[in-house]
Amino acid sequence: MNDAHLHMVVNHFPIIGTIFGLGILVAGLFLKNNIIKNTAYILFAIAAIFAFASMNTGEGAEEIVEDFPNIGKQIIHEHEELAEKFAIVMYVLGIASLLGLYLNLKNNAKAKLMSFLVLTVAIVGVILSKAVGTSGGEIRHTEIRENSVESAVNKIENKELETKDTD
Repeated sequence: MNDAHLHMVVNHFPIIGTIFGLGILVAGLFLKNNIIKNTAYILFAIAAIFAFASMNTGEGAEEIVEDFPNIGKQIIHEHEELAEKFAIVMYVLGIASLLGLYLNLKNNAKAKLMSFLVLTVAIVGVILSKAVGTSGGEIRHTEIRENSVESAVNKIENKELETKDTD
């Protein structure tokens, strides 16, 4: 198993974990249930660990795929830049979640404030997760690249015009 394979194995969990964690945290806040909030905090902490693993396998994955046909260094660089921002948010989210878990377990008065701080960071994380996931998918899935749809439409339009001109 090489770094590209490892990267593909671990890179989905920070995204999915953050999305699910956000939903669970919102449910915990709405129901005013610390057990549900603690579940979200643990999920966020695990997602942060997987974000660390994703960052540590990303460079090796880049080395393997950067010279493949139809993969430009620019698209990899874009993904890498977004991933670095997402990783920082995930590390903050993981640490804040562990603190929130601790405050909940100690029934600290600041626990509620921490849950809203974690909620805010999680929302930012979900927004970034969409961008980093899409940019990562575009590396190998050329069909989801924005310019590939435009170029396909242009090719179809050009063929239709050529067909009309020859008629």
